[in-house]
Amino acid sequence: MDLLQTLEMLSYVVTIVALPLAILTFILEQRKERQNEEEEIFQRLSDEYREFLKLVLENSDLQLLRLDGSREGLNEEQKERRLAIFGILVSLFERAYLLVYEEKMNKQTRRMWRSWEDYMREWVCRADFRDALPELLEGEDEEFTQHISELVNEDRKTP
Repeated sequence: MDLLQTLEMLSYVVTIVALPLAILTFILEQRKERQNEEEEIFQRLSDEYREFLKLVLENSDLQLLRLDGSREGLNEEQKERRLAIFGILVSLFERAYLLVYEEKMNKQTRRMWRSWEDYMREWVCRADFRDALPELLEGEDEEFTQHISELVNEDRKTP
């Protein structure tokens, strides 16, 4: 075999083996990078929710950690703080919805989304939060507003 035939044969090997392998490696790396980005987003959102809970603890007089938290007996300043805290929460939920929720989710994304939906369900069980929602949802993303409204309707149907 002369040099030209050897080079031609090596080019065939590259075309048949190495090129598809390189494409496969690229696709797998892209998928892994996308998964890492999703996990990073979820971690940042989780950190924000943890910070939100610290805010709730700092305002313990509002009884926001109790499911049957006070709807009555709060002074105007407390009502204002509660509304502001609920506004922060709705903003966080909307961000989670926009960044995590998809119509067709893979298994990992679905797991991340379910934890956020659980948080939403916990809060829509609170009468004071539900009462504030119409005002808080003004101007928010339509699909998010529809989703959280559906959660409220589901909660109302639950005995």
